[in-house]
Amino acid sequence: MSLKQCFARHHLSKGRCTKACSEQQQTGAALLMALLTVALIAVLASSALWQQWRTLSVETAERDAQQAHWLLMGAQDWARVVLREDGRSGNTDHLAEPWATPLREARLSSFLAASPGGTLTLRDGLAEQVFLSGRISDMQARLNVANLVTGGSLNTAELRSFVRLYQLLNLPEAELLAWSKALEAALQTTPKLQAALPPQRLEQLGWLGMSPRSLARLSPYITVLPTATPVNINTASAEVLYASVPGLSLAAAQNWVRERNKQPFDNLDNARSRMGAETLGLSDSRHSVNTRYFEVVGQLRQHEVSVLQRALVVRDGVDTKTVWREVRPLLGEPGCLSTIEPPC
Repeated sequence: MSLKQCFARHHLSKGRCTKACSEQQQTGAALLMALLTVALIAVLASSALWQQWRTLSVETAERDAQQAHWLLMGAQDWARVVLREDGRSGNTDHLAEPWATPLREARLSSFLAASPGGTLTLRDGLAEQVFLSGRISDMQARLNVANLVTGGSLNTAELRSFVRLYQLLNLPEAELLAWSKALEAALQTTPKLQAALPPQRLEQLGWLGMSPRSLARLSPYITVLPTATPVNINTASAEVLYASVPGLSLAAAQNWVRERNKQPFDNLDNARSRMGAETLGLSDSRHSVNTRYFEVVGQLRQHEVSVLQRALVVRDGVDTKTVWREVRPLLGEPGCLSTIEPPC
């Protein structure tokens, strides 16, 4: 209120009006300062709460990631035990053995309840919050890229197998010839400076010029292993059998699969006696009924954390070793065990 308004409304003296106006201004300034102080305190408090929430979220995520890591390591060790025990049972590997049965997603508590010695528990009910699934796959049920190069040169017999597979899947053969030549250059004893690095994993074939479309189509049928390996005719798909056995038709390969599902082949001679003339293309050096290399895939889901672990395991007799292992965020929906993009 101005001095003129004070005089007109209250008929007060100039001194008294001046004092009243000054008091009102001081009160307004104090109120404004109080409001600013409250707003500042609210901002600081919300910032502190956000920092605390963020720190807690990071710690929780790190804890869940560590728990997932150790649980998946335990699952991998379990798979190695399964493979070791299978190695004691004989030299034949087929799809009716325990290792070939996939583990569907289930609570961790169901596994602990079935453990020897009674029910085990984890703190904070962790066993009820964790879901596990996994599978063991025979990597010698596929064509091995490492077979393509022998002594630094392309192996024509193996190349023909890949050509047959490319033709079956309607993929461009020119691409196959290009990346196989690049593989030959990469695996030479004295590779050229411009040569690509030798691939260690299937998805790394893109380094050699394989397109993502071809990789997605070929991923169920080919693999990259550290050494040359024969194809296990007890576990290979009809497509792989067709590609790897010269002169075998796709219909005959499908017949092989039906026959071995009734009773696995004990050895190559047993396959020859049972399948007759269809086995003329079988080779003791390129085919077998046993396997050394397996892929172990495990999936863990806990709260918002979903992790996929892949490991390549080699088995020599009853001795199992991990060749490589990788852990990555899960691609796709829970329960999907796809290891090649795009996810299933």
